[in-house]
Amino acid sequence: MAYLYDNLKLDKGMYAESGKSFTEVLESCDPSENYRGTPLEGLDAFQRQLKRFDIHVRGAGSDVVEKFFHTTDSAVLFPEFVSRVVRQGMEEDNILPSITATVTAFHGMDYRSITSIPSEEDRKLRRVEEGAQLPQTVVKTQENLVKLHKRGRMLVGSYEAIRFQRLDLFSVTLRQIGSHIARMHVEDAIDVVINGDGNQNAADSYETGKSPIGGTAGTLDYDALLNFWAEFAPYTMNTMLVSGDVMLKLLKLTEFQNPLTGLNFQGTGTLTTPLGAQLLRTEAMPAGKMIGLDKNYALEMVTGGEVLVEYDKLIDRQLERAAITSISGFAKLYQGASKVLKI
Repeated sequence: MAYLYDNLKLDKGMYAESGKSFTEVLESCDPSENYRGTPLEGLDAFQRQLKRFDIHVRGAGSDVVEKFFHTTDSAVLFPEFVSRVVRQGMEEDNILPSITATVTAFHGMDYRSITSIPSEEDRKLRRVEEGAQLPQTVVKTQENLVKLHKRGRMLVGSYEAIRFQRLDLFSVTLRQIGSHIARMHVEDAIDVVINGDGNQNAADSYETGKSPIGGTAGTLDYDALLNFWAEFAPYTMNTMLVSGDVMLKLLKLTEFQNPLTGLNFQGTGTLTTPLGAQLLRTEAMPAGKMIGLDKNYALEMVTGGEVLVEYDKLIDRQLERAAITSISGFAKLYQGASKVLKI
């Protein structure tokens, strides 16, 4: 049986279609729905092209980089391969999904988020008598724009230097680039949580040793942690971001040495807290600080699209220098949903 993917003409202009990724362009030319009930079901359009040119990208039997450049058509696939592996590195151990309430795709650099600041009276939602006017929740756009940042790395190397490297090995370097990009996005997110997004919405900050937290400055006890948790009403502190030094202080608390907590950590590698919050350690956190947040209401991630690669250089010049970038920014949603504790 003849399939369309076997005769599809590929060219680098497929990367330049406005508002579409390379894979989306491929899918429009060779829809996956046409392969239902066939041995190719479950593969997307890009994966079918890899099969077409017999390119194996994973495992001990993976091909060398040179395999992509055997034909003009197969060379067009190389930037998408790079992009996919970088995205894989970004997704490994990525904590952003655990701290963002929503992700907004936006093609541009001038994004304005929305906000709603309900008063205490608004939150009560009192009974409305027949014919009476319903209370209002006012939603408005933020005064200042959200700043989107381009983060990325330059991939430097000649075709001669990597042509005989296995794709599985080359992927390790690409995943590391993705991991570094994700780390920089986390730093941006933490900066917005602490300092705000330019709309006078920096997080409320507390210190141990001072009211209402109590305790002794420079130390952390369970009472101080409870007082910090209590400041979140009407929100719920369901996520905690901590630096390495604060993590050590937490693990030394008697309450964190509960046998069930230890068994869960030993069995799954996931730390739970006596307060029920997800505990996330990241080196992007400043030392001596803890962020508590209600991840359902605290932060919006604005992304400028897929991972971008300089496809011209990867196809025509066979590497040399090619930028791999990702554009994103963060907006505060509800100011009271995130707070900072200085130990």
